[in-house]
Amino acid sequence: MSSAGNPLIPKIQRPTVYVKELSRHARKRLLRHFLALDSGDRLLRFGSVLPDALVTRYVENLDFGRDTIFGVYDRKLRLLGAGHLAFAPRDALPSMRAATDKDQVAEFGVSVSSIARGMGVGTRLFERAAIHCRNADIDTLYMHCLSSNKVMMHIAKKAGMTIHRDYGEADAYLKLLPASPATLMQEAMQEQAATLDYTVKANVRAALNWLSNLPGFKRD
Repeated sequence: MSSAGNPLIPKIQRPTVYVKELSRHARKRLLRHFLALDSGDRLLRFGSVLPDALVTRYVENLDFGRDTIFGVYDRKLRLLGAGHLAFAPRDALPSMRAATDKDQVAEFGVSVSSIARGMGVGTRLFERAAIHCRNADIDTLYMHCLSSNKVMMHIAKKAGMTIHRDYGEADAYLKLLPASPATLMQEAMQEQAATLDYTVKANVRAALNWLSNLPGFKRD
């Protein structure tokens, strides 16, 4: 008997996923995250199996002042997932010219570590990117990926994105509502919670590092 139909069996709760906006100080952790992706995950994230040198160049060229990058940390401050929100002129994406009257659109790319599968990391990164776009007066969120990328296709369909498939690739876009006081407050609270979560994890890690220098202390 499944737990869904038995009220005596408690449902397994997923851990809360905190999405934090990243700064240039996270560049090294981003590089470790991307280099840890296997060939299949690199193909899904970048559209081709980038070698380490090109992955490194991609991370080195990230412009944190122009784009917005989000991350999800585990308790060891490793990035479980990263979302890159790149802002571009509408004319730079021909398929978007008829989708919006705004001067800019936002393109979203996401990657999730294999150890974080099924935790909802990709969905939470997408949701955070969408609300950020609304608050930045962007009304169209665009994704380009391989049609075989089941995770991204699931996220796109779940969000109600319009999907166009062509030659094994897919363009998807989501029309966003304007910002509101509620969305502004929601994003601020999400960032505050993620920052607090990061601070707690960093303090615990620092304390463990200090304790590990004491004689007789064993660290897991």
